Amino acid sequence: MPTLSELSRRLVSGRVSARALVDESLARIQDPQGEGARAFISVSSDAARAQADEVDRGRAAGQSLPVFAGIPLAIKDLFDVAGEVTKAGSRVLANQPPAARDAPVIARLRAAGFIFIGRSNMTEFAYSGLGLNPHYGTPLSTFDRATRRIPGGSTSGGGVAVADDMAAASLGTDTGGSCRIPAAFNGIVGFKPTASRVPREGVYPLSQSLDSVGPLAHSTECCATLDAILRGVEPQPLPELPLNRIRLLLPTTLVLDEMDEAVGRAFERAVESLSRAGVTIVRQPLDELQRIPQINTGGGLAAAEAFAWHRKLLEQRGNEYDPRVSMRILKGRDVNADEVRAARAAVIDSTNRSTREFDALVMPTVPIVAPPLTAFEKDADYIRLNALVLRNPSLANFLDRCSISLPIHRAGEPPVGLMLFGHHDEDERLFSVADAIERSGLVHRA
Repeated sequence: MPTLSELSRRLVSGRVSARALVDESLARIQDPQGEGARAFISVSSDAARAQADEVDRGRAAGQSLPVFAGIPLAIKDLFDVAGEVTKAGSRVLANQPPAARDAPVIARLRAAGFIFIGRSNMTEFAYSGLGLNPHYGTPLSTFDRATRRIPGGSTSGGGVAVADDMAAASLGTDTGGSCRIPAAFNGIVGFKPTASRVPREGVYPLSQSLDSVGPLAHSTECCATLDAILRGVEPQPLPELPLNRIRLLLPTTLVLDEMDEAVGRAFERAVESLSRAGVTIVRQPLDELQRIPQINTGGGLAAAEAFAWHRKLLEQRGNEYDPRVSMRILKGRDVNADEVRAARAAVIDSTNRSTREFDALVMPTVPIVAPPLTAFEKDADYIRLNALVLRNPSLANFLDRCSISLPIHRAGEPPVGLMLFGHHDEDERLFSVADAIERSGLVHRA
């Protein structure tokens, strides 16, 4: 799939029509051999075609249209879209009234001209990094579909939709890796902004301390463009950053533990290539990272804040939840959120001092390739693998930093993500670092 900028140029020049883009997306979604039925909870076929026809008529008449008018976008089922029910991947909310108005980020995307192709599937209430959903089905990762591998979550449908060109990009959320994990497992780019950077009104919450709104797309440039729109500012070209001006910290603490052979091979190859290209990569311990799992014992802020939000709903309709989701939420009863917040603030302060000389931290997004669905038949395996998949990306949420996952595998290899953590509120710098790495030729294009 071309970048958003390239699609915009093709639309403006008349090389492709909005209706053609929408029809191609819908054809892929409706392909009985594909994953569309599981990647989307609902598809806006008629509305998307009507909007595309309106865009095409406007262009033919010479009207001034938004830059991205006519490009199909997937929307995670967490966002309020006027006239649609926000189900958050759950049956529990299916009979709620439709949203009265668009969430601010939805309104901004609509104003930029994007066409919403459908509501993408997700882990129920966004509470897992695996992407399993017993209510609406689990879309399969794009790699090795015969083995039926998990898509990563919680933005599972969005990751598969972008990788399979059902949409040019997807709007997601990230509380512990929910944009970056599906990006890594499906060979695309996923971005988590500094949490306060993008408004979260009209977005069904998981953890108000950790939630962030971010995109999944085919390039850093696409993610930077969408991030600007989500913030309500004009997208700008990314400034080019020479590789020899980039300093990365590769922690030898925690993030390389339990790494499988495929991830280890792709990650070390990427690190060596960057070093040869002039990037300074320093390997050293970062002791603060060991403290984070200890602080989060019992579920941490995510469990505590999710339980506070879901308490009454669980009392009324807890038997309708995915049992593995309700099990995790209920752990929040025993978490002292104030103690966790205080400990978090101390770790953030210490980590900022330890890493201030580096542009970013670098590590594998996930230490393993996407496991098969059969690996999750036992609850004990679900708990263990979910914790392992979330371990690295959730560090950025805890530290309140921006983060991006880039695909680094070669053709024919399992998708593997290289993850960068930038500093708090230095998202533009992180985009420049990631873009420089992409331009080096290291990043795999799905």
